[in-house]
Amino acid sequence: MTGQAIAAPAPVRVINLAYLWWVATALIVMVAAIMSASHWALNFVHVLAGLMWTGIDLFMGFMVGPILRKLDLPIRRAFILRLMPRMIFLMPTLAIITGTAGWFLAKQLGYLELPYPQRYWVVAALVVIAVLTVQGFGVLLPTNLRVCLELAKDQPDMPRIGKWMRTYVRATAFQGTMQVAIIVIMSRFVAGL
Repeated sequence: MTGQAIAAPAPVRVINLAYLWWVATALIVMVAAIMSASHWALNFVHVLAGLMWTGIDLFMGFMVGPILRKLDLPIRRAFILRLMPRMIFLMPTLAIITGTAGWFLAKQLGYLELPYPQRYWVVAALVVIAVLTVQGFGVLLPTNLRVCLELAKDQPDMPRIGKWMRTYVRATAFQGTMQVAIIVIMSRFVAGL
């Protein structure tokens, strides 16, 4: 390779609006399942989105996160700049679909009319999904955006990113706990109230 310059890596588009087509497609599938009044279709959409949301959250928190912390900064930066732009679109979409399809499914199955004490399970599910959604849209999504935009700069402010990531790690730990709680609650629904 004497005399040849090594090309710099191609710049990464942090926000790729082409992913909106996938978001729109997923939301159209959800609306179609709701409009169909098919218990099977609505359950399928709810369970699939919920499994993906929970599975990705837990996988990222327990597998990818610890591995990333041990990688050298340039490798970590390259990985995050390729992963997070997709996650910025994927995770909110899964959260919206899971919660919305779950609400319509609960309504369709009569869970919203249950008497107490069975209704406590419904309330618990609503509280957990509300916490997950508010935390996801209020803490995790904005932090992902800030970190991605900062890492995309030629000279990222690493102390600032470190501060954001400390908050992010605490939020994802709590998010993981809430995801396990929703699994427990949903298992109760499946087993019968």
